[in-house]
Amino acid sequence: MRKSPDARSLKKLRFKAEQRLAHQEVPAPPPIDVDPQKLLHELRVRQIELELQNDELRQVQTELEASRILYRDLYDLAPIGYCTLNDQGVILQANLTAATLLGVARKSLVKQPFHRFIAKEDQDTFYRYRQQLVSTEGLHTCDLCMVNKSGTTFWVRLNSVCESRVGDKPVYRTTFGDISESKRLEEALREQEAFFHLIAENLSDFIAVLDPEGRRLYNSPSYQQFFGNVSDLHGTNSFAEIHPDDQERVRQVFMETVRSGEGRQIDYRFVATDGKIHEMESRGSVIKNKEGQVVRVVVVSQDVTERKQLQEQVHQMAFHDPLTRLPNRRLFIDRLSQIMAASSRSACFGALMFIDLDDFKPLNDAYGHDVGDLLLIQVAERLKCSVREMDSVARFGGDEFVVMLGQLDIDESESIAQAENIAEKLRVALSEPYALNTGHVGDFDMAFEYCCTASIGITLIKPQEATQGGILKRADMAMYRAKHAGGNQIRFYA
Repeated sequence: MRKSPDARSLKKLRFKAEQRLAHQEVPAPPPIDVDPQKLLHELRVRQIELELQNDELRQVQTELEASRILYRDLYDLAPIGYCTLNDQGVILQANLTAATLLGVARKSLVKQPFHRFIAKEDQDTFYRYRQQLVSTEGLHTCDLCMVNKSGTTFWVRLNSVCESRVGDKPVYRTTFGDISESKRLEEALREQEAFFHLIAENLSDFIAVLDPEGRRLYNSPSYQQFFGNVSDLHGTNSFAEIHPDDQERVRQVFMETVRSGEGRQIDYRFVATDGKIHEMESRGSVIKNKEGQVVRVVVVSQDVTERKQLQEQVHQMAFHDPLTRLPNRRLFIDRLSQIMAASSRSACFGALMFIDLDDFKPLNDAYGHDVGDLLLIQVAERLKCSVREMDSVARFGGDEFVVMLGQLDIDESESIAQAENIAEKLRVALSEPYALNTGHVGDFDMAFEYCCTASIGITLIKPQEATQGGILKRADMAMYRAKHAGGNQIRFYA
């Protein structure tokens, strides 16, 4: 609000009046004894002064009206409630928003205690808030529940500051706004987080939350079996414990997930702090911000070590002889197909040996199948140690074994010679005595040596071999020729 005109302002008005009068055309005054010209001039100056003062007053009135409108916009129509409280907490002044939030007419709101609109369960909170407001300076903030005239409760955030004037009692400027929706969202978020933690902390799966660089932000308690204290993992590199041979592959899959926003399943080996290697199966999914950028990667993993071991056991049972651990007939057929295909591609010959033990039945009849099994196990070991790494040994059934030789030579005669050399090595190895332990009698081990030779039949696997049946038939015929020749012999199918 403007102040009343002072001497300087009046002098300024006088000057303006003089200037305006100087520019006006005025008729000459009638002659009188007192200088009429001077008197008329003075009257006109006074008149103009009054006009200027009226202009000033109208300007002040216009500015006051603008200020009143601005006050109403900023105070009465503000989106939050404004109240002025005295030192007893009584409402001295309130805006329209405060009256609307509390459901009370603005005139009725004045002179009411503010605490009357605080929900019963938060009265103690408001009391402590007022104590802090009175005892300490600065802005004070508090979240609590208020209740309007109809009894409906709603969450507000109070902001109060003390305003003290010299000689006057302090007043407290207080604002509050409805934050019920914000509180509801916070509660929903807390429930989601609690639900997530409940799931994560009670699942046997391994859940990790990583940043886009692969640093750990969260690990479920299940990781304790790998690391011990899970809290020590925060901020560490999630690729560090992956087996060195798998690290780069896993890193590439992770970066592709961050880039594309699409997770992939991946198998890899994980090295725990005790050095034990675990087979892991993981799948990632991403969390994006409102701009669509990936800010988190959630990785759910399973320890599939036991499952892989069981799969291997099932595979062993399906394709390997349980006694000798050699490939069985089913796997033998598959490997024979591979050797035939390789022979066709390279034009090199292969060979198949059919081996039958000469003196196995008398051993079984005399000592039983358990002792016979001991001999078969030793036969399998001798066969595996006597062939090349590229060759395959299988138990065909009973005391019959087969040996498959691949990549011999493109020349047939040279291939026959190489096959016969390997067959002779096998014949010699199998003819050595076998040390067999039949059990215990008292404190003594009952062990003896047993000689058991073998008859070996050989046939070449030609580069353009037609059927597996023909190969097996030829090798079987050659083996029987060796056996009919007295055993401990090698015969080549011709």
